[in-house]
Amino acid sequence: MAEWRRKRSIMRLYNASADCYDGLYGEEQNAKIKAAMKRIRLDEQSCALDLGCGTGRLFDHVAATAGTVVGVDISKRTLAAAKNRCRGLHNVSLILADADYLPFLDGVFSHIFALTTLQNMPNPLRTLEEAERVAKKNAVYAVTGLKKIFSQNQFLELLNIAGLKIVTFEDEESLKCYVAICIKNNIETSLC
Repeated sequence: MAEWRRKRSIMRLYNASADCYDGLYGEEQNAKIKAAMKRIRLDEQSCALDLGCGTGRLFDHVAATAGTVVGVDISKRTLAAAKNRCRGLHNVSLILADADYLPFLDGVFSHIFALTTLQNMPNPLRTLEEAERVAKKNAVYAVTGLKKIFSQNQFLELLNIAGLKIVTFEDEESLKCYVAICIKNNIETSLC
């Protein structure tokens, strides 16, 4: 029950702030997206999931190169803002859904983006496990952890417990979050 109360609270918060979110946090969001995108390669075969897509800022960075981009969020108002942002982008779809209970088959996505998501979830490990369910075996993950919520050790331990192997890790002083690019622990790759 506490899980749903927390999710409703987060949903209400983002519904209330949807119209001003980009003005308040746009620069911060762009900085973490740019940090993540330094090591991620997308192409027309890529199928990317933006988990907790909010107002859709990531779409500006991935829609031109990815074959398909799917944004999922629990907030109707932020999805409305995302819909406005992705007008004319025919490879972007938006879905109102809970990140812990995704309406997708197993093994669909080549790239998982969980930027500014985990700190809002009652059980971040559960969220990562659900993301892994819908990810392809060799998927690349871009995951952030807000520094005021997660210590570096807590964030790294969470990724480890989730079975993710860190390929690159950003802890720039200018960022308010840690940025990790990961793959599944049992996958070997030199390219993201």
